Amino acid sequence: MGRIMGRIMSPDMSPRIVRVAIDTPLRRLFDYRSAETGLKPELGTRVVVPFGRQRVTGVVLEHASSSELPPEKLKVLLEVLDPLPIFDPAAIELLRWAADYYHHPIGAVVAAALPKALRLGAPARPSRELWRATPLGIAAASRGDPARAPAQRALLAWLTRPNAPADGAAAEELGAALPNWRAAASALRARGWIDLHTLTPAAEDSRWQTRVAGPPLTPEQAVAVDSIRASLGRFAPFLLDGITGSGKTEVYLRAIESVLDAGGRALVLVPEIGLTPQLVSRFQDRFDTPLAVMHSGLTDAERLTAWRDAWSGRGRLVLGTRSAVFAPLPKLGLIVVDEEHDASFKQHEGGFRYSARDLALVRARLAGVPVVLGSATPALETLHNAATGRYRLLSLPRRAAEAVPPRVALVDLRAHAVKAGLSTPVVQAIKRHLDADGQVLVYLNRRGYAPTLACTACGWVAACRDCDARLTVHQSAARLRCHHCGADAPLPERCPVCGFNVKAVGQGTERIEATLGDLFPAVGIARLDRDVVQRPADLEAVMARVGAGDARMLVGTQMVTKGHHFPSMTLVVVLNADQGLFSTDFRAAERLAQTIVQVAGRAGRGSRPGEVLIQTEFPDHPLLVSLLAEGYGGFARTALSEREAAAWPPFSRLAALRSSAPTEAAGLEFLRAARAAARPPAGVRLLGPVPATLARRAARYHAQLLIESADRAALQRFLGAWIAEVEALPGSRRVRWALDVDPLELH
Repeated sequence: MGRIMGRIMSPDMSPRIVRVAIDTPLRRLFDYRSAETGLKPELGTRVVVPFGRQRVTGVVLEHASSSELPPEKLKVLLEVLDPLPIFDPAAIELLRWAADYYHHPIGAVVAAALPKALRLGAPARPSRELWRATPLGIAAASRGDPARAPAQRALLAWLTRPNAPADGAAAEELGAALPNWRAAASALRARGWIDLHTLTPAAEDSRWQTRVAGPPLTPEQAVAVDSIRASLGRFAPFLLDGITGSGKTEVYLRAIESVLDAGGRALVLVPEIGLTPQLVSRFQDRFDTPLAVMHSGLTDAERLTAWRDAWSGRGRLVLGTRSAVFAPLPKLGLIVVDEEHDASFKQHEGGFRYSARDLALVRARLAGVPVVLGSATPALETLHNAATGRYRLLSLPRRAAEAVPPRVALVDLRAHAVKAGLSTPVVQAIKRHLDADGQVLVYLNRRGYAPTLACTACGWVAACRDCDARLTVHQSAARLRCHHCGADAPLPERCPVCGFNVKAVGQGTERIEATLGDLFPAVGIARLDRDVVQRPADLEAVMARVGAGDARMLVGTQMVTKGHHFPSMTLVVVLNADQGLFSTDFRAAERLAQTIVQVAGRAGRGSRPGEVLIQTEFPDHPLLVSLLAEGYGGFARTALSEREAAAWPPFSRLAALRSSAPTEAAGLEFLRAARAAARPPAGVRLLGPVPATLARRAARYHAQLLIESADRAALQRFLGAWIAEVEALPGSRRVRWALDVDPLELH
């Protein structure tokens, strides 16, 4: 039957029924009987249960006095894994809220909140198995026994030596001291002279202190810090709207100091792994206290260690990416969401498509603590919530220290010569800044050497066999690669159709790097994109080169826009800014404006003034004109007015039912059947279905059905009833499908 631990069983004279969340597609809990009369595992503990022919790990979420099944048909819990619940009541409520709001099976939601090792049954609290001498063994060792077994005598003598730890020795220690110890240990254990016991360490002392004092606060920073401090102990959502370089991180640090002083813990979310090394360094420089770091770049063992540090209370600060929103934190006092506008906080793939930013707000409300959303370019939904009073607005309109905002100008590509993607004014500006001992950042959101390989004779274009997309040229690797499905092929020297010459068309970061190297051969260049940075260590290496001045020019994609601080960067160049000006996605203009403002904010962050040049063929476009004239705030006001007129979010709510199928007809047929099964109330509209903009990806055809309503509650009620109808459709098992609530991208 396995072990049943006394601490996790609570006396109860009602029937012994517990309801368990199991990672399955079924949207329900499963009833089981406890093994001990009158006792039940506490809510939030993991249990091992029989499920079909398998033994699986689940989490107890409810106690019940009755079941739909008769008692004799209820299976019995096999094992209770945790001496203490791994989810507290607020965490359970958060998981339930997420399952209800995103209409996803509760068991899958619970599984997503746990590291893989815990899902497989690893102990929540680390323990060590140690060998030690018993009183009988100590007495035997004092006599020099066993006289005729030298290996046993040596092991017993080693365990009872004068400086031996009282708790005993682990297997790895014994192996280092006595390589052939195991046979001797078995014999001594059989005689009762040594035993094997499990030691569970207590949580480490988590006292803390400030390593160094922070810089003096600006008046606006002081107001922000005081406001957050005054709200500690109750739910209060804040928008910290601060221009790049205004010192938002310092506000976070001061607020966290107050939380630590009060004995609390803090959770800090960042959008991408790339931001964690820099922030970890900032926090470690300031606070002398253990820090738990959680992100997708960790091994399973590292994730388990970080989770344990958070759950035990040892890690008083938890810093992580999207999934860290579920990190266990006793005495949670504050949540910070840095770069809250970033789309990386939304899970775009898989079944459970949640927003970590939105769940952070829900978690803060359930825990009764403040939550700070920080950004230089807040999402339009967040700005709307601040304007309507749902969030309190804290503004940092000035850069910290002596830095001033950079001068921004457009470069009209229609009026200037362009060579390899760089206009004459841009090349001249780069030379001017390099001559003045500045650093230069060139931004292009397209990795690779060129986006297209074409034949100059017959017009053949290298296309992906499995996607409606062209293959990207990667010159240094001599490969053609698809950035959608990962397809890879050799780079041909001649056209496979007519045998004539082929030509790389367009620019990617690799080509821009090569061009700059030809123009400025004596200047060090670094590149920052997914081809160069595949591990956190790769990013740190690039940052070190730029920080040391070894690389005075940096070429990069979106990775360069997020939070990096380059004090000597005086010029930023934005290439191909027109990509997002004419998209069919209503959020494209917002994303483009955020990107331009964020990358422009890398310039002039030190004592020297900065300059930003934006290349465009549409210098009169309203978005660009608005950004230059009124900044991001002016753009946001105009964009919100347009959204309101069109009844798009935040003035309505959206959900998307997405399908993926081997044929285009199968996916669309499933979505049409889903629409036919719908009975939308007044105020809820279904739009489509339609193929995705990039319909064929990875040899599968993608389509979507959009659901829209001005009333969130009405939309949620409809989705809750409709999803059961969708699951019952015959086609639901022949295609892959997922419901995306509050989608950020309309493919």
